Amino acid sequence: MSAEEPLFRVVHGTPTAEELAALVGAIVVHPRPATIPARPTVSAWARGARPASTGHAAGPDAWRASGLPR
Repeated sequence: MSAEEPLFRVVHGTPTAEELAALVGAIVVHPRPATIPARPTVSAWARGARPASTGHAAGPDAWRASGLPR
């Protein structure tokens, strides 16, 4: 990128000088995260005792199967 090339280019519309200044100010002020934050791990206590089930299959004995241990 040379020193003569603009950093921003308007591809649609004709913004005023004030609108461009507001856009550049918003971009400059917005902080960028240094790294992507890691997803917090959930403890076994928070997850609960049962793993997430895939659901129950519909059928004539589905009500009975829903109460049986897995």
